Amino acid sequence: MPGKQLYAVDAVLTPASPVSDIGELTALATAAVQAGGGHVLDTSHVIFPNGAVTLVLILAESHLAIHTWPEENLIAIDLFSCGTIDGQLVAAELTRLLRLDGVAMRRIERGPAGSDRD
Repeated sequence: MPGKQLYAVDAVLTPASPVSDIGELTALATAAVQAGGGHVLDTSHVIFPNGAVTLVLILAESHLAIHTWPEENLIAIDLFSCGTIDGQLVAAELTRLLRLDGVAMRRIERGPAGSDRD
């Protein structure tokens, strides 16, 4: 899937969503990226006092960011992809692995209007 695309996922955390363990969250996000043919180059995270998490995976194909709001049971996942990574598969794997409910996914083509979006 060549081109530059943003996959934006908004969903509801469930009691079974493994997002409070940063090690497990990072491992599952990495597995989802690999399932879509992506390559994780580096990771960084912040855990906030209320238990919210921001996790960023730097990919050879761009980046994946995960943000949680535990007090609202919300999660936002943004995958910016270019090259051959299958962003839809990555997003679908993440929603499955993280056991999310009420999933809404949008795919947005990136780049200036009229540019070549191969």
